[in-house]
Amino acid sequence: NPKVSAFQRRFVGEVRRCEEMEKTFTFLQQELRGAGRVLGPCPESPRAPLAREALRVQEQSEQLAQELREVSHNRASLRGRLRELRQYLHVLREGQRFTSWPAPLGSPPRPRALSERDPLLDPSLHQHLDRKINFVAGVIHPWRVSAFERLLWRACRGYLVASFVEMPEPMEDPATGESITWVIFLISYWGEQIGQKIRKISDCFHCHVYPYPESEASRADTMSGLHSQIQDLSVVLEETEQYLAQVLDKVTLALPTWRVQVQKMKAIYLVLNQCSFDVTEKCLIAEVWCPVRDLTQVQDALRQGSVGCLVSPCPCAGVGWCSHVLMPRVAWCPHVLMSEVAWSPYAIITFPFIFAIMFGDVGHGLLMFLFALWMVLRENSPSLRQSSNEIWLTFFEGRYLILLMGAFSIYTGFIYNECFSKATVIFPSAWSVAAMANHSSWSSAYLATHPSLTLDPNVTGVFQGPYPFGIDPIWSLATNHLNFLNSFKMKMSVVLGIVHMGFGVMLGVFNHMHFQQWHRLVLELLPEMVFLLALFGYLVFLIFYKWVKFSAANSLEAPSILIHFIDMFLFTSNAANLPLYQGQVPVQTVLVVLALASVPVLLLGTPLYLCCQRRAPRTGPPVEDVESGGHNPDAKHVDFAEIFMHQAIHTIEYCLGCVSNTASYLRLWALSLAHAQLSEVLWTMVMRQGFVRLNYVGGVVLVPVFAAFAVLTVAILLVMEGLSAFLHALRLHWVEFQNKFYVGAGYKLCPFAFVPDTWE
Repeated sequence: NPKVSAFQRRFVGEVRRCEEMEKTFTFLQQELRGAGRVLGPCPESPRAPLAREALRVQEQSEQLAQELREVSHNRASLRGRLRELRQYLHVLREGQRFTSWPAPLGSPPRPRALSERDPLLDPSLHQHLDRKINFVAGVIHPWRVSAFERLLWRACRGYLVASFVEMPEPMEDPATGESITWVIFLISYWGEQIGQKIRKISDCFHCHVYPYPESEASRADTMSGLHSQIQDLSVVLEETEQYLAQVLDKVTLALPTWRVQVQKMKAIYLVLNQCSFDVTEKCLIAEVWCPVRDLTQVQDALRQGSVGCLVSPCPCAGVGWCSHVLMPRVAWCPHVLMSEVAWSPYAIITFPFIFAIMFGDVGHGLLMFLFALWMVLRENSPSLRQSSNEIWLTFFEGRYLILLMGAFSIYTGFIYNECFSKATVIFPSAWSVAAMANHSSWSSAYLATHPSLTLDPNVTGVFQGPYPFGIDPIWSLATNHLNFLNSFKMKMSVVLGIVHMGFGVMLGVFNHMHFQQWHRLVLELLPEMVFLLALFGYLVFLIFYKWVKFSAANSLEAPSILIHFIDMFLFTSNAANLPLYQGQVPVQTVLVVLALASVPVLLLGTPLYLCCQRRAPRTGPPVEDVESGGHNPDAKHVDFAEIFMHQAIHTIEYCLGCVSNTASYLRLWALSLAHAQLSEVLWTMVMRQGFVRLNYVGGVVLVPVFAAFAVLTVAILLVMEGLSAFLHALRLHWVEFQNKFYVGAGYKLCPFAFVPDTWE
């Protein structure tokens, strides 16, 4: 029922009640944490409560929460009152030292030196004073003492005497809950105006001011009363702590079971809210996916949770079971759900092939193929399946892919004509050295001074036509074979890369047709193909046209494709670089203009179309969009600024990606040459040395030489180079190929299940 709002669904009240109970459980959990208690998991898996049980759980949890609130409030009040009484007691004790001088009984007075602990005024001088001395006493945070003292001195102009001393014991700060050592202050002053200033300053600094009795006898009586109050409050606080511990014990025992029950109840009501209600049949209707192995359990659960149940399952195509569920009656029917076109059927072929382009060697591909074939033939072996080695399991799970990678590497190895870096002569070479020697009349002196000889294909009989399959083996003997392979593999990489990307763009047709987004075929797919083919498709055309038009006879007149491609974007021509065909410059100008014109169509087409669709009255059903997570972009709540921003990002990414992705496919050329050169270096530095430098004893010494060659071949060329080519092929598919059509959005499958406790 996606059209029904969340507030109109049938079980909204029950879900709200579950959420209210969860709030109560959260408060109970916080109280347990505050008391330093850890709530353990539920010892068993209780069933979802019935209606009466749910009401009982709600009443008991709210009662415990109310008791905890009251007890916690009372405890906090008692702790605050006890803290204030203790602070007051310390203030009076420390004030006694400042305002009185206790003398031993019967001892005569004697002169003494003054100290900080002496009384502020000699009691014998009181009778000579005309003004009354008043006191302000209290405690202050230690961080505020220096600023407090400076402000008192400046505001009162010295008409006071202030004394500060640290409290003997630390106490809790009610604002932060930290234990700090407060500072006691006692201020004596003359005059009521000075006293008002002192009290206002004390309030500004959040000081705790306490009344200070004038006479010593009054202070003694006050301290005696404080002692008795502190003792009484300590007893009451201890009893409150005990009662609070009892309430927390009840919460600790009941809360784990309660919250699992409420979670199950809420999960069930959330699923029932997704069902549509049939008023005539008085039943709930839902579409359900069910794994085949759980079908019996689902049927039993439906029978237990409903009045009646009739189940007749029908299998779906490939993915499991889909059903239309009527509760209390249940009917099953096939239904196929598709999100977007899958790339895996095509990647089964393209991935091993792109890997093989970088890994092309008959010998290396054969070793990889035989290794994968051995794993495939022994795939049912328990020793291979149950291995604890994670690296081995990675290879074993990908045995079929490795098999294809090895087979395609053998194929590309035959094209490159490389087997452990050496050429194979399957067919006779198309080049004739004898014809060149007969035509050139090479003498012995010429041959002695020229170690490298050039074969001219324009000479009759020297070049007899292309090699039947792959590269002619004579190129492996040539000193310029690297230059030849560079040109060949670079153009091959560009051609295959553009074809691969174009195929990815065309796969987007299936997405647009499946979701009935016909406007995207014209406003997105068409400008994307125009942009790609007008620029880079034309580059492929130039490569093939140059191969076909120019032969050995006129190859020196062949122009540079790179310069033509640069001039194409600059709308110019180069006189030194001859055109490939008549009218090349106008054709290139038209193609660039078409490519540039497709950019605003790609940028503004879809947003403007959706804007027009929003204003027009709608008559058909909504169309889902996989790129927006399966929601309809034509809905009224869609933000068109967000749609335009999304389309702008897509346009910039696609246009710049066509350039960067084409350059990215040049990794096929680079890694293919690197693999060939590493293979050649390994042959030259190891096996060739065993053949050349060892004379008669070579047959014996070749055994360890070949062993070293085999180990290095497996470790470097098969494992390291194979992993490198694998990662690069994976990147070319994931980034360069799939971003042309694959979004990977849609609906996340969240099967209904009572998952383990996720309270934390």
